[in-house]
Amino acid sequence: MGDNENAPQVFTNRFGDAGIPARDSCTCLARPYRTIGFHAERQDTTAPGWVRLLELIDEAAADGRTLFKPLAEMSAEERRQVITLPATIAKLTAVEHFVLYGSNLVRIPPEIGAMTNLTLFEPYTSYRLHWFPYEITRCAKLADSTVSTRALYGNYKYRPPFPATSDSADSTDGDVRGCSVCDGPVTRLHQVWITLAVGTDYLPLLVNACSADCVAALPPPAKGYAPTPHTGGSQG
Repeated sequence: MGDNENAPQVFTNRFGDAGIPARDSCTCLARPYRTIGFHAERQDTTAPGWVRLLELIDEAAADGRTLFKPLAEMSAEERRQVITLPATIAKLTAVEHFVLYGSNLVRIPPEIGAMTNLTLFEPYTSYRLHWFPYEITRCAKLADSTVSTRALYGNYKYRPPFPATSDSADSTDGDVRGCSVCDGPVTRLHQVWITLAVGTDYLPLLVNACSADCVAALPPPAKGYAPTPHTGGSQG
């Protein structure tokens, strides 16, 4: 028997350089379940954390880096000030590995769909991030992810309800840029939920469609979840 055979196994902390999480509290999915709504917070675009994030995105876009860990380059207070990502993440077309460990995010914008080389997405322990935009399915190379799935609407473990959708863009903080399905203009919003396999997780995706035809064109939902796109207000 070797000398090291009984030694405890040591695992590498792959998020060790991501910075100490700095999050606000969230009781959205606390049981017993009640009527659930979207986080109402609005991004303060004058906050130092937001300004710093814009700078880091510009730097990453300019140098073409493939690994992007913006929160690791921000102070704890700066990280807490960021509750969404700017639309400029669309410039990060070279990024393959995107780390948002321990973020205070409550939403991600549809522009994430422009990160066409994204293969690994890790918003792990972002406990206030309960859903994702349908546009993330445009990241065709996304094959791996690390998401805190128990913080998600309709997750397999606890099946918490989804917020009821709306025909008003206000319910998603004005993030309707175009149709999630065809990318055309949205004059009358058809907003639905669908759960799909994204990376290695099953994610609740919010679809902002321009028509009933675009809703009908959605792929079949993941097995074991709501069998059709739905308008929330219930478990799925």
